[in-house]
Amino acid sequence: MSLPVPTVSRYRSLADSLAMVRNPVEVLSKYNEDFGDTFRFYIGGLKEAIVTTNPEVIQHVLKTNAENYQKSDIQVKRMGHFLGKGLLTTHGEPWRTQRRLIQKGFDRRQLDALSVIMQDSLAESMQRFDQEIANGPVDIYPQLMKMTFSMVARSLFGARLKDEDIELVSHTICTVQEFIVRQTLQPYLNPWFAVSGELRRHEEMRAQADGVLMSYIQQRRNSGEPGTDLLQTMMDARYSDGEGMSDELVLSESMQLLVAGHETSSNGLSWLLYLLRSNPGCLERVRQEFDSVLGDHPLGPMDMPKLEFTTQVIQEGLRLYPPFWMIDRLAVADDRVGDVEIPAGSTVIVHVYGAHHARNHWKNPESFDPERFVKGSEKLRTPFTYLPFGGGPRVCIGNHFAMLQMLMILSNLLRNYEFDLTPGQSIEARPMVILRPKNGIRMAFTKVKATDRQLSEVPVA
Repeated sequence: MSLPVPTVSRYRSLADSLAMVRNPVEVLSKYNEDFGDTFRFYIGGLKEAIVTTNPEVIQHVLKTNAENYQKSDIQVKRMGHFLGKGLLTTHGEPWRTQRRLIQKGFDRRQLDALSVIMQDSLAESMQRFDQEIANGPVDIYPQLMKMTFSMVARSLFGARLKDEDIELVSHTICTVQEFIVRQTLQPYLNPWFAVSGELRRHEEMRAQADGVLMSYIQQRRNSGEPGTDLLQTMMDARYSDGEGMSDELVLSESMQLLVAGHETSSNGLSWLLYLLRSNPGCLERVRQEFDSVLGDHPLGPMDMPKLEFTTQVIQEGLRLYPPFWMIDRLAVADDRVGDVEIPAGSTVIVHVYGAHHARNHWKNPESFDPERFVKGSEKLRTPFTYLPFGGGPRVCIGNHFAMLQMLMILSNLLRNYEFDLTPGQSIEARPMVILRPKNGIRMAFTKVKATDRQLSEVPVA
């Protein structure tokens, strides 16, 4: 006879709800210590959920029996309300159809075409970055947000996307995400959000951003001039009956790609720069690999397999600070994994951060050690203990784009700048939809020539 899954009482769940809003990772990790790798608790003291870091349960939910687990209310209803129906907020056959169509935009051939747009966008961003760092230390997080959002936006809509439009849409996405987190973790406040006008204010923000993007979609549709961006891929895509996507669906998919695409990379890079500055030997090894592989030319998709150590460093950074710190699913029918019974209608939360820091799967899990990801090590690792881009059939569609984006920006920053952490700051994570730096990460940057940097690394006899 199996033992019941431990349960955090409704009273304790409610008492911890404010702490959950401030830092859900901290609360869930404490529950893991107290109750084990799988437990039940009540979101906001109201809605029951099963939380797990157990790789057997995770694999079953995300892959083995994925058909039984749909996106939960958090994404289908809350995010769908603001972002429409698209890859992030649908499931079943509609999702499979859209996935097949949009996947073409991220294949190797399309990445080659997008890399030109990405490099041009990065060059413009670096000019603005130089102006910012000339005034003293900067919080690297918003700086990287601007770089990655511009890169994703221009990859979607082409070079004609205006800076002010990029800024408006980016601000809207960040503000709405924070509101969705509050709706989810404090569900008892939702009636107040409705009557106070908070819900309407966020809906109006979303409508304004939608209008900006729709104008670009309609301009492209009416111009008849083809592009090499993701917007063109979506417009050219055809269903089995020969019909294409409506402008409204293209808008929803575009907005969702913007949401999923930019903050993942900017968060990963922010933490990575912090980790590299804290590990100078590793930083110089990454710089040397960039110099050796790239020489004087900019980084492209063909260079990615050659950057083995740098890829290990990124992977370890994503382990310590996974951008998507949790994945949620809703059980359609009764199910069972080992001793864990999952009734129909149950919310299952895959605690990605907890899995990445589990002592029974990672040696010294809090330490930064890129050697964990040396080539071939994945064969020794328990499956579904490492999930920076999710897992199973719904693994992130843009994971290769994200890696290319991070490598491009990292190669530019490390080869052209020296940087140091500003002393006296408190650096910690704040889990929202994404695992952000709570107080930012302030750094001072100095632009240098690669030759000057290389000479400074030569030891004096």
